Amino acid sequence: MPIINEDLHEFVPDNKSVALLIIDMINDFEFDDGKKLFAHALPAAKKIAKLKAAAKKQKVPIIYVNDNYGKWQSDFRHLIDHCLHDGVLGKEITELLLPDDDDYFVLKPKFSGFYSTPLDLLLQYLKVNTLMITGVAGNMCVQFTANDAYMRDFVLYVPSDCVASNDPMVNEEALHLMKTVLKASTLPSITLDIEEIITKANESEPKPL
Repeated sequence: MPIINEDLHEFVPDNKSVALLIIDMINDFEFDDGKKLFAHALPAAKKIAKLKAAAKKQKVPIIYVNDNYGKWQSDFRHLIDHCLHDGVLGKEITELLLPDDDDYFVLKPKFSGFYSTPLDLLLQYLKVNTLMITGVAGNMCVQFTANDAYMRDFVLYVPSDCVASNDPMVNEEALHLMKTVLKASTLPSITLDIEEIITKANESEPKPL
C-alpha cells in the first residue's frame, strides 16, 4: 500500500538523513544484575549526553527506544516519572539523558528496536539512511537493533564509549561483531564528526518509502 502522507501530516521536521538512537537508557536498573549494568552504563550515559548535545546542534533527530518492561498500560512519560521520582537506581542516568520536548520515543516489546514497533516507519518519514546507535545492553538490545538496521540497509555508527553491557569483555565482543559483520563504525564518540556524517548521508541514495 503506497504511503500518501509523506510529511506525516506536517508533524515531521525537515529530514537530516541521520538519526541518533538511545536504547533502554531511561531505565530504573532495578533488576537482577542491574547494579552491574549500571556501573558500566553511567560512564556511557555521560558520553551519550555529550553526543546528543552535539547532534542537537546539527538538528539530528533523537529517538529514544525503550523496553516497556512488560507494563503494557504504561507509557514513556510514565517511565520517565518512575525513574525520576521513585528512588530507583537509574535516576542519575535519567537526569543525564532527560528527553527534550522535540525528541521522539518508541516503546519496544522485545530486544530489537524494530521488532513490532513503528521505528522503521518513523525513519522512513524522516528519510534517514544512517543511524548512530547507543545504549544498553551492547550484547543484547543494541546488537539486535543494529542487526535489524543492517538488514534494512542503514549505515551504522555504534560509538564504543556510548554502549555498555554487564561485562566489558562481552561488550567488546558485541562491538567487534557489529564492526566486522554489520560494517558499523565503532570509533569512540569523541572522534565522530557529525557534520561530516550528515554530509556523507546526504550524498547517499535515499532509502525508498
